[in-house]
Amino acid sequence: MSKTASILFDAPGPRTVVRHRLYSVAAALVVLVLVAWVLYRFGKAGQFEGEKWEVFTTPEYLSTLLVDGLLKTIQMAAFAVAGAVVFGFVFGIGKMSDHGFVRWPCWAVVELFRAVPVLLMMVFSWYAIGPSTDNSFLAVVVALTVYNGAVLAEVLRAGVLAVPRGQAEAAYALGMRKSQVMLLILMPQAVKIMLPAIISQCIVALKDTALGQYVLAPGLTAVSKQIYLEFNNRVPTMLVVALMYIGVNLLLTALATWLQRRYVGEKRVLQVSAAGTADQTTI
Repeated sequence: MSKTASILFDAPGPRTVVRHRLYSVAAALVVLVLVAWVLYRFGKAGQFEGEKWEVFTTPEYLSTLLVDGLLKTIQMAAFAVAGAVVFGFVFGIGKMSDHGFVRWPCWAVVELFRAVPVLLMMVFSWYAIGPSTDNSFLAVVVALTVYNGAVLAEVLRAGVLAVPRGQAEAAYALGMRKSQVMLLILMPQAVKIMLPAIISQCIVALKDTALGQYVLAPGLTAVSKQIYLEFNNRVPTMLVVALMYIGVNLLLTALATWLQRRYVGEKRVLQVSAAGTADQTTI
């Protein structure tokens, strides 16, 4: 067994390594060919002509994209994530209740909002609040809150259950009440486990704000629609908007990495004995 093998994974041999590298090179070539073909089609359709990109060198339109588009998008995502964390905490705890009259309604709410597509949730929220452009911002926030909150409720439940059972048993043995065990013992450890999943859900919420155009919500997609309808440059506009989403998501990823290192720390690789060997291997 190779030095890098584990009890769950045997390191590949030299032939397998060569084969995997050939697969990687072939896959990279296929991707490059596809990208080149897409760029060729865009160029043939005239999407790289200077006049279609000229709007993005105009300060007035850039400020509109950044202020009316990106800022509104971030605001909707921020409100939705804050509400989703509260929603997920309340219903995640409710799903773990020992009382059936609490657990089953929470289970029903979580499963309902997790199952309904977020776009339909936006439409339902918009008509429930009042179908006007003044209410579209709130409709998007409500829809993203309940959908992402339902997902976070399951994440929270999984995080709490991932904490070793002995932690709770030791706390009960010391005479702590159930609420104290949850808030003081289990939840702090569960938050560390859940942190990457919570940040990932924030990124999902940010991207789902793009669906708000169906309820006339403000944001990047709404502003981009006005631009490409006026200048007939749909592809350049979508590329610029995609780059803006990528930039914001990279910032969120950097924030997630910093938070993980700050509050979770770098975990050392666990040393365990491999089955059937006397050597120490890693997992």
